[in-house]
Order: sequence, then structure tokens, then C-alpha cells
Amino acid sequence: MLHIVIPVFNRLHFTRACLQSLRRQTHQAFRVIVVDDGSTDGTSEHLAQEFAEVEVLRSSGDLFWTATVNLGIRRALALGADRVMTLNNDVVAPPDFVEHMLLWSQRQPRALMGPLELDAATGKPVFGGELFSFLTHRTRSLLDILGPDQRTGLHPVTFLPGRGLLVPAEVFHTVGLFDEGRLPHYLADYDFTSQARRQGFPVYVNYATHLLTYPDESGQTQTRRHRSFRGYYQHLFGIRGGGNLANFSHFAIKNAPATYLPLFLLNGYVRRLVGYFLH
Repeated sequence: MLHIVIPVFNRLHFTRACLQSLRRQTHQAFRVIVVDDGSTDGTSEHLAQEFAEVEVLRSSGDLFWTATVNLGIRRALALGADRVMTLNNDVVAPPDFVEHMLLWSQRQPRALMGPLELDAATGKPVFGGELFSFLTHRTRSLLDILGPDQRTGLHPVTFLPGRGLLVPAEVFHTVGLFDEGRLPHYLADYDFTSQARRQGFPVYVNYATHLLTYPDESGQTQTRRHRSFRGYYQHLFGIRGGGNLANFSHFAIKNAPATYLPLFLLNGYVRRLVGYFLH
């Protein structure tokens, strides 16, 4: 059975909307595990009252994204999950989301999959997968590559984010869990899917289904909206910093081909040092 793992920290209104959308799924053969990492807005108590079908795990508030997700994955695997989906709480799933993800997963049982993402406010596509070059450090968006008539079915990508990421249990048994030791918050999802792809598991974006997301609510967007030298320091060295230099170094060493690694590291450091003020 599919188990959906949702890490949360506050933002109860997003969590409620996400869980309500899961209640409306046409396919209901799944279980939901919410991992509440120290919320102070009464999230756990409210979910216990309104969503009795959801299992809520509570942690102390110092796990950050990666360890929080791993806690839920361990619980899902202990319950016998054959597939696990990681899902952010600030998404809304259309009624056929789970049905279509599982349909395509049955066709490609060893594949990791993520959905096409639409802006919840406008309905416009905001993420449709990427092809990344470790040589040039450049990303090509499939939304720019694929024509309207090609935006259907599965398309291979280099890696995927954890928003709606469907993972067969076999992948965890082969690759392990997300790397909470070296990548406690950002890049753990990209690292995990990259590692899985390198070990022979296909990685696809599924254009047959989509999630509604809120791009302006991401941590990196919020940080860059109010730029400051303190924010710059957090960007480069904070655990939640999108440009964290240590995290990038670990990701690069684990995933970049050895012949490209020096140039990839240099390129990445420069982008992170100056990019905070340019985007």
C-alpha cells in the first residue's frame, strides 16, 4: 500500500487544505503520516481532532526537513509500505492525483516519479522537471523543451524535488533514506533522486497528473524577498540556507562526475556567493 509522508512545521492552514484534498481522492487505498516537527500552532492537536484517519508523529523541532521525512519513511516501511510518497503540506492534490500517480507507477514499478506542478493562484505550470548538466552547471526546463502536444506521460529528468515524490520501497532498501547527516534541509531530495538514478532506478516527471503549489511560499523565496547581510549569511551558512556552501559541497562530491568536480564546485561557489543579490 502507498503511504504518504508529510513533514510539517506550523502553517496549519496549508496542512488542513492538503489533507482535505487527499480526502477527496478517487483512489483511497493509501495511508497518511504527518510528521510534526515541533509546531507551536496546535497542529498535532488539531489534526487529531479533525483527521482521525491520519497518523501524526511528533518530534522535538530540531530535525529539519530531511530527518523529519526520514522519520515518516521509517514508520511507513515498518507498516509494510510498497511505495512511499513525500508530500509538502503547502500543496493541493486534484481528486485524481493519487490514482494517476499509481497508474503510471504500475507501468514503471521501479521508477521514482514526481508530478507536473501548477501555480495554485494562476493554474500556470511552474515546474515540469529539469535536465541538468554537471559540466556546464546549466539547467534546462522541460517546460521550455516540450511542446504542448508532448506534455503527457512520463519524461526522464536528472533529479526531482520532494513535493509529491513517489518512491518504490525497493529504492529505499537499495539506496537508503535521505541523507540527513550531510544534507539536513535543502538538496536532500535532489541528492536522493540523483543517487537512485545513478543506481539504475528511472526518474520521471509524470505529466499525466499535477499538483497545485504556492511558489511564493518557499523558504528561499521568502528569504530573498527581504535581502540583508544577515540573510546573506544565513543563505550561505544557515541550515535552511538555499545557498548553503557545505550542503552544496556534499551534493557535488556525491553526484558530480569526478572529471567535472573541480569546475562544478568552483562554478557553484561563485553562483551562491553572488546569486543571492542577483535573483
